[in-house]
Amino acid sequence: MWRPLLLAPLLALVLAAGCASLFRVGQEFPSPEPLMLVVGKTDKVALRRMFGEPYQVGLDSGDQTWRWFFGQREAGAEISKDLSVRFAADGTVKSYSFTSNFPEDMKRFK
Repeated sequence: MWRPLLLAPLLALVLAAGCASLFRVGQEFPSPEPLMLVVGKTDKVALRRMFGEPYQVGLDSGDQTWRWFFGQREAGAEISKDLSVRFAADGTVKSYSFTSNFPEDMKRFK
């Protein structure tokens, strides 16, 4: 009789942990500083070392692109950051874009 009483809280804990993971998308990565990404110099090896494996890869007007994305729901608010890099034919950064609504980034870029 005591087993169902012990299993109910354990089951609730497991279900809560499973639901919490539904509110995270992508892998967390550091917000880039302006000197981290140098057009014509920073290459794919350096990007992987700094940010990890990209969340998505693709093409933009024939140029290879990589994208890092991380989003989560925190205290009822949704926060996310997105780094997109476009590569030149030699594998170095051609252009990039970073957007974020993380509080520390909002202060830094305002």
